[in-house]
Amino acid sequence: MDEIYETQPERTDLPLVVMPVIIESMIEPFEKHFELFKDIARVRMYRDFTLDEDTIVARCAEADAIMVVGFHCTDSILDRLNAKCYAFGGTGVASYINLDKAKERGIRVCNVVHYGDHAVAEHTIALLMELARQVGKLDRQVKEGNWGGADGYELYGKKLGIIGLGGIGQTVARIAGAFGMNVSAWNSHVPERVFTDLNVTPVDDMNELIAGSDVVSIHLPLLDSTKGIVTAQNLEALKPETMFINTARAEIIEPGALLSRLQRGDIPAALDVFDHEPLAVDDPLCSIPGIILTPHTAWRTDGAYVGITEQVVQSVAAYFKGEDFNVVV
Repeated sequence: MDEIYETQPERTDLPLVVMPVIIESMIEPFEKHFELFKDIARVRMYRDFTLDEDTIVARCAEADAIMVVGFHCTDSILDRLNAKCYAFGGTGVASYINLDKAKERGIRVCNVVHYGDHAVAEHTIALLMELARQVGKLDRQVKEGNWGGADGYELYGKKLGIIGLGGIGQTVARIAGAFGMNVSAWNSHVPERVFTDLNVTPVDDMNELIAGSDVVSIHLPLLDSTKGIVTAQNLEALKPETMFINTARAEIIEPGALLSRLQRGDIPAALDVFDHEPLAVDDPLCSIPGIILTPHTAWRTDGAYVGITEQVVQSVAAYFKGEDFNVVV
């Protein structure tokens, strides 16, 4: 496979769209959608993955638009480039691009929406099942000749508290309901019919929701209004042995509050998102017993890739056609 994939390279009259890095599984879905750029823009996609900032900047030096997948577009990257459109392959773009800086510089930023409701919800349930039944640990035991096993935690009849009942939260609620769990959710900007349709109990007070749950799962989008909305005081409401899962964004939680709570050692937790990514191997989270960590991978499924790639291409094509599609800034 060639390192660089290009479309219409001879059309130097067209603007250039660059994808400086790519996750291998997304190459084919992207290539299928590049037809949307015909006579609109030429594409240069680098078919490898790196987080080296200098490499990313060098590859994007001539870009009029950049497709951002799998890397954080830091302030220093923005400052070193001249592209006027950044299309992010995810929903929570505020974690990856400084929206205020982009707005100041007249840069358009786009995201994708509702591509991964099932992908993220299923990963949430996978984390929940790992906390409850410790399959990974048991697999290692057997392969090491240990037949000791471990006691499981039965989800049937347990109480799940969801913070964020949007598309992902609703999908989690449906799956948990099928397990026979009793599902409640924080009642914030959610239509009454959603609670009724899902057989979910609304709870107005976040502390009350957390204190009354056996499992707490975060599914809020990262917005100015939700940043730090789960506070240290809220986490104080966690009863010992309550399972805590976050597949949304780390910034939803007040800085330092979750680490402080988990370091007491009485809360089994599973996290897919972190304040600093990639997570350093010497991060304090890595040394807390009973904590499951995955590398911000909940969104990565074959089904999600189809929606992501199509929307990323559509948003950039719309920019060059003078139209709006999934515009955040």
